Amino acid sequence: MTDNVHAASEALVEFVQRHPRLWVITGAGVSTDSGIPDYRDAAGQWKRPPPVQHADFMGSHSVRQRYWARALVGFKALSDARVGGAHRALAQLETLGHVEQVVTQNVDRLHQRAGSRRVVDLHGRADLVVCMQCDYRMMRHALHAEMAHLNPAFVALDAGHAPDGDADLETDFSVFQVHDCPRCGGIFKPDVVFYGDVVPAPRREQAQAALDRADAVLAVGTSLMVFSGYRFFRHAHARNLPLAALNLGITRADPLLSLKLSAPLTPVLEATVKRLQST
Repeated sequence: MTDNVHAASEALVEFVQRHPRLWVITGAGVSTDSGIPDYRDAAGQWKRPPPVQHADFMGSHSVRQRYWARALVGFKALSDARVGGAHRALAQLETLGHVEQVVTQNVDRLHQRAGSRRVVDLHGRADLVVCMQCDYRMMRHALHAEMAHLNPAFVALDAGHAPDGDADLETDFSVFQVHDCPRCGGIFKPDVVFYGDVVPAPRREQAQAALDRADAVLAVGTSLMVFSGYRFFRHAHARNLPLAALNLGITRADPLLSLKLSAPLTPVLEATVKRLQST
Protein backbone atom coordinates (compact mmCIF):
# COMPACT_ATOMS: atom_id res chain seq x y z
CA MET A 1 0.00 0.00 0.00
CA THR A 2 2.85 2.39 0.85
CA ASP A 3 4.48 1.78 -2.53
CA ASN A 4 1.15 2.28 -4.25
CA VAL A 5 0.64 5.63 -2.50
CA HIS A 6 4.20 6.74 -3.24
CA ALA A 7 4.02 5.83 -6.92
CA ALA A 8 0.62 7.45 -7.34
CA SER A 9 1.67 10.66 -5.61
CA GLU A 10 4.84 10.87 -7.70
CA ALA A 11 2.78 10.48 -10.88
CA LEU A 12 0.26 13.08 -9.71
CA VAL A 13 3.00 15.57 -8.80
CA GLU A 14 4.44 15.21 -12.30
CA PHE A 15 0.97 15.67 -13.82
CA VAL A 16 0.34 18.85 -11.79
CA GLN A 17 3.74 20.30 -12.59
CA ARG A 18 3.14 19.76 -16.31
CA HIS A 19 -0.40 21.13 -16.14
CA PRO A 20 -0.54 23.65 -13.29
CA ARG A 21 -4.11 24.94 -13.78
CA LEU A 22 -6.35 22.02 -12.93
CA TRP A 23 -10.08 21.68 -13.34
CA VAL A 24 -10.97 19.24 -10.56
CA ILE A 25 -14.19 17.27 -10.28
CA THR A 26 -14.90 15.41 -7.04
CA GLY A 27 -17.40 12.80 -5.96
CA ALA A 28 -18.53 10.78 -2.98
CA GLY A 29 -15.15 9.11 -2.48
CA VAL A 30 -13.74 12.43 -1.24
CA SER A 31 -16.20 12.46 1.68
CA THR A 32 -16.22 8.82 2.79
CA ASP A 33 -13.46 9.55 5.32
CA SER A 34 -15.87 12.11 6.80
CA GLY A 35 -18.39 9.35 7.55
CA ILE A 36 -20.69 9.96 4.58
CA PRO A 37 -21.49 6.71 2.73
CA ASP A 38 -21.06 6.54 -1.04
CA TYR A 39 -23.39 5.12 -3.67
CA ARG A 40 -21.27 2.83 -5.83
CA ASP A 41 -18.75 0.01 -5.48
CA ALA A 42 -15.34 -0.29 -7.18
CA ALA A 43 -17.04 -1.63 -10.32
CA GLY A 44 -19.29 1.43 -10.52
CA GLN A 45 -22.42 -0.52 -9.58
CA TRP A 46 -25.06 0.60 -7.08
CA LYS A 47 -24.44 -0.58 -3.51
CA ARG A 48 -28.11 0.01 -2.65
CA PRO A 49 -31.32 0.96 -4.44
CA PRO A 50 -30.87 4.17 -6.47
CA PRO A 51 -31.87 7.47 -4.83
CA VAL A 52 -35.29 9.05 -5.17
CA GLN A 53 -36.19 10.35 -8.62
CA HIS A 54 -37.18 13.99 -9.07
CA ALA A 55 -40.48 13.16 -10.78
CA ASP A 56 -41.44 10.68 -8.06
CA PHE A 57 -40.66 13.17 -5.30
CA MET A 58 -42.67 15.93 -6.95
CA GLY A 59 -45.58 13.73 -7.99
CA SER A 60 -46.21 11.61 -4.91
CA HIS A 61 -47.05 12.71 -1.37
CA SER A 62 -46.22 9.22 -0.09
CA VAL A 63 -42.74 9.42 -1.65
CA ARG A 64 -42.19 12.75 0.10
CA GLN A 65 -43.38 11.27 3.39
CA ARG A 66 -40.88 8.45 3.05
CA TYR A 67 -38.08 10.79 1.98
CA TRP A 68 -38.50 13.29 4.81
CA ALA A 69 -39.08 10.64 7.49
CA ARG A 70 -35.86 8.88 6.54
CA ALA A 71 -34.03 12.21 6.31
CA LEU A 72 -35.17 13.13 9.81
CA VAL A 73 -33.30 10.06 11.02
CA GLY A 74 -30.37 9.99 8.60
CA PHE A 75 -29.43 13.62 7.94
CA LYS A 76 -27.35 13.77 11.12
CA ALA A 77 -24.56 11.90 9.33
CA LEU A 78 -24.38 14.70 6.77
CA SER A 79 -24.85 17.63 9.13
CA ASP A 80 -22.28 16.31 11.63
CA ALA A 81 -19.69 15.35 9.01
CA ARG A 82 -16.25 16.82 9.52
CA VAL A 83 -13.77 17.97 6.90
CA GLY A 84 -11.46 15.16 5.82
CA GLY A 85 -7.88 15.01 4.65
CA ALA A 86 -8.81 14.94 0.97
CA HIS A 87 -10.83 18.16 1.35
CA ARG A 88 -7.94 19.88 3.11
CA ALA A 89 -5.40 18.70 0.55
CA LEU A 90 -7.47 20.02 -2.34
CA ALA A 91 -7.87 23.37 -0.55
CA GLN A 92 -4.07 23.50 -0.12
CA LEU A 93 -3.63 22.66 -3.79
CA GLU A 94 -5.78 25.68 -4.58
CA THR A 95 -3.71 27.86 -2.23
CA LEU A 96 -0.60 26.74 -4.12
CA GLY A 97 -2.20 28.08 -7.30
CA HIS A 98 -2.84 24.77 -9.02
CA VAL A 99 -6.66 24.71 -9.01
CA GLU A 100 -8.63 26.71 -11.55
CA GLN A 101 -11.92 25.26 -10.29
CA VAL A 102 -13.30 22.52 -8.08
CA VAL A 103 -16.58 21.16 -9.40
CA THR A 104 -18.09 18.86 -6.82
CA GLN A 105 -20.91 16.40 -7.28
CA ASN A 106 -21.24 16.24 -3.49
CA VAL A 107 -23.84 18.29 -1.65
CA ASP A 108 -22.13 18.41 1.76
CA ARG A 109 -20.25 21.76 1.45
CA LEU A 110 -17.14 20.19 2.97
CA HIS A 111 -14.86 21.65 0.30
CA GLN A 112 -15.87 25.15 1.36
CA ARG A 113 -15.43 24.31 5.03
CA ALA A 114 -11.93 23.02 4.25
CA GLY A 115 -11.00 26.39 2.74
CA SER A 116 -11.56 25.90 -0.99
CA ARG A 117 -12.87 29.10 -2.57
CA ARG A 118 -13.25 28.17 -6.24
CA VAL A 119 -16.08 25.67 -5.86
CA VAL A 120 -19.12 24.93 -8.01
CA ASP A 121 -21.72 22.82 -6.18
CA LEU A 122 -22.83 21.08 -9.37
CA HIS A 123 -25.65 19.15 -7.70
CA GLY A 124 -26.59 21.83 -5.18
CA ARG A 125 -26.35 21.88 -1.40
CA ALA A 126 -28.18 19.69 1.08
CA ASP A 127 -28.24 22.23 3.90
CA LEU A 128 -30.88 24.35 2.14
CA VAL A 129 -34.47 23.63 1.11
CA VAL A 130 -36.43 25.50 -1.53
CA CYS A 131 -40.13 25.79 -2.29
CA MET A 132 -40.76 24.48 -5.78
CA GLN A 133 -43.63 26.92 -6.26
CA CYS A 134 -42.54 30.31 -4.89
CA ASP A 135 -38.76 29.76 -4.46
CA TYR A 136 -38.92 30.51 -0.71
CA ARG A 137 -35.79 29.15 0.96
CA MET A 138 -34.87 28.11 4.46
CA MET A 139 -32.09 26.29 6.21
CA ARG A 140 -32.68 22.57 6.31
CA HIS A 141 -32.06 22.27 10.05
CA ALA A 142 -34.98 24.65 10.63
CA LEU A 143 -37.25 22.52 8.45
CA HIS A 144 -36.15 19.38 10.27
CA ALA A 145 -36.96 21.06 13.58
CA GLU A 146 -40.49 21.74 12.35
CA MET A 147 -40.90 18.16 11.15
CA ALA A 148 -39.50 16.80 14.42
CA HIS A 149 -42.12 18.81 16.29
CA LEU A 150 -44.85 17.39 14.05
CA ASN A 151 -43.51 13.83 14.20
CA PRO A 152 -42.00 13.13 17.65
CA ALA A 153 -42.31 9.36 17.25
CA PHE A 154 -39.95 9.42 14.27
CA VAL A 155 -37.29 11.41 16.13
CA ALA A 156 -36.75 8.45 18.45
CA LEU A 157 -36.13 5.98 15.61
CA ASP A 158 -32.67 4.79 14.68
CA ALA A 159 -31.32 3.33 11.44
CA GLY A 160 -28.11 2.93 9.50
CA HIS A 161 -26.87 5.95 7.60
CA ALA A 162 -27.17 6.07 3.82
CA PRO A 163 -25.71 8.52 1.26
CA ASP A 164 -26.72 12.19 1.24
CA GLY A 165 -28.55 12.18 4.57
CA ASP A 166 -30.81 9.22 3.85
CA ALA A 167 -31.34 6.35 6.31
CA ASP A 168 -31.97 2.63 5.92
CA LEU A 169 -35.36 2.95 7.60
CA GLU A 170 -38.47 1.00 6.67
CA THR A 171 -41.67 1.57 8.63
CA ASP A 172 -45.20 2.93 8.15
CA PHE A 173 -44.58 6.35 6.63
CA SER A 174 -48.27 7.11 6.00
CA VAL A 175 -48.63 8.89 9.35
CA PHE A 176 -45.64 11.18 8.80
CA GLN A 177 -46.62 14.85 8.55
CA VAL A 178 -44.68 16.74 5.88
CA HIS A 179 -44.05 20.43 6.50
CA ASP A 180 -44.87 22.43 3.38
CA CYS A 181 -43.88 25.98 2.46
CA PRO A 182 -45.23 28.46 5.06
CA ARG A 183 -45.53 31.16 2.42
CA CYS A 184 -47.58 29.44 -0.28
CA GLY A 185 -48.14 25.83 0.80
CA GLY A 186 -45.90 24.54 -2.00
CA ILE A 187 -43.61 21.52 -1.94
CA PHE A 188 -40.32 21.87 -0.09
CA LYS A 189 -37.39 20.07 -1.71
CA PRO A 190 -33.71 20.04 -0.76
CA ASP A 191 -31.76 22.46 -2.92
CA VAL A 192 -30.22 19.44 -4.61
CA VAL A 193 -30.39 18.05 -8.14
CA PHE A 194 -32.25 14.75 -7.75
CA TYR A 195 -31.84 11.95 -10.26
CA GLY A 196 -33.95 12.73 -13.33
CA ASP A 197 -33.57 16.47 -12.80
CA VAL A 198 -31.14 18.79 -14.62
CA VAL A 199 -28.26 20.92 -13.38
CA PRO A 200 -29.26 24.62 -13.46
CA ALA A 201 -27.74 26.38 -16.45
CA PRO A 202 -25.76 29.03 -14.48
CA ARG A 203 -23.93 26.31 -12.53
CA ARG A 204 -23.19 24.31 -15.66
CA GLU A 205 -21.98 27.42 -17.48
CA GLN A 206 -19.70 28.46 -14.61
CA ALA A 207 -18.12 25.02 -14.59
CA GLN A 208 -17.73 25.05 -18.37
CA ALA A 209 -16.13 28.51 -18.40
CA ALA A 210 -13.55 27.36 -15.85
CA LEU A 211 -12.86 24.23 -17.90
CA ASP A 212 -12.13 26.43 -20.91
CA ARG A 213 -9.44 28.21 -18.86
CA ALA A 214 -7.83 25.05 -17.48
CA ASP A 215 -4.70 23.19 -18.57
CA ALA A 216 -5.92 19.73 -17.55
CA VAL A 217 -8.68 17.83 -15.76
CA LEU A 218 -8.45 15.75 -12.60
CA ALA A 219 -11.27 13.57 -11.24
CA VAL A 220 -11.01 12.63 -7.57
CA GLY A 221 -13.21 10.06 -5.84
CA THR A 222 -15.83 9.78 -8.56
CA SER A 223 -16.80 7.04 -10.98
CA LEU A 224 -18.29 9.67 -13.32
CA MET A 225 -21.25 7.38 -13.98
CA VAL A 226 -23.62 10.34 -13.79
CA PHE A 227 -23.74 12.21 -17.09
CA SER A 228 -23.79 15.66 -15.44
CA GLY A 229 -20.14 15.15 -14.53
CA TYR A 230 -19.06 12.89 -17.38
CA ARG A 231 -20.18 15.43 -19.98
CA PHE A 232 -17.30 17.73 -18.96
CA PHE A 233 -14.79 14.93 -19.52
CA ARG A 234 -16.15 14.38 -23.01
CA HIS A 235 -15.83 18.10 -23.74
CA ALA A 236 -12.28 18.22 -22.34
CA HIS A 237 -11.28 15.16 -24.37
CA ALA A 238 -12.63 16.80 -27.52
CA ARG A 239 -10.35 19.76 -26.75
CA ASN A 240 -7.38 17.40 -26.26
CA LEU A 241 -6.92 18.38 -22.62
CA PRO A 242 -4.96 15.86 -20.52
CA LEU A 243 -7.31 13.88 -18.29
CA ALA A 244 -6.41 12.18 -15.00
CA ALA A 245 -8.38 10.32 -12.34
CA LEU A 246 -7.60 9.34 -8.76
CA ASN A 247 -10.22 6.80 -7.75
CA LEU A 248 -10.45 3.41 -6.06
CA GLY A 249 -12.31 1.69 -8.87
CA ILE A 250 -13.29 2.16 -12.47
CA THR A 251 -14.59 5.38 -13.95
CA ARG A 252 -16.81 5.94 -16.94
CA ALA A 253 -14.00 8.03 -18.44
CA ASP A 254 -11.28 5.36 -18.19
CA PRO A 255 -10.92 5.04 -22.01
CA LEU A 256 -10.30 8.80 -22.22
CA LEU A 257 -7.72 9.10 -19.45
CA SER A 258 -4.06 9.93 -19.93
CA LEU A 259 -3.38 9.06 -16.26
CA LYS A 260 -5.33 6.64 -14.02
CA LEU A 261 -4.36 6.31 -10.34
CA SER A 262 -6.02 3.55 -8.33
CA ALA A 263 -4.88 4.38 -4.81
CA PRO A 264 -6.25 5.75 -1.51
CA LEU A 265 -7.30 9.35 -2.05
CA THR A 266 -6.23 11.12 1.13
CA PRO A 267 -2.65 9.75 1.43
CA VAL A 268 -1.97 10.39 -2.24
CA LEU A 269 -3.32 13.94 -2.16
CA GLU A 270 -1.51 14.77 1.09
CA ALA A 271 1.78 13.41 -0.25
CA THR A 272 1.28 15.34 -3.49
CA VAL A 273 0.70 18.63 -1.69
CA LYS A 274 3.70 18.07 0.58
CA ARG A 275 5.93 17.44 -2.41
CA LEU A 276 4.62 20.48 -4.31
CA GLN A 277 5.11 22.69 -1.25
CA SER A 278 8.78 21.69 -1.13
CA THR A 279 9.53 22.45 -4.79
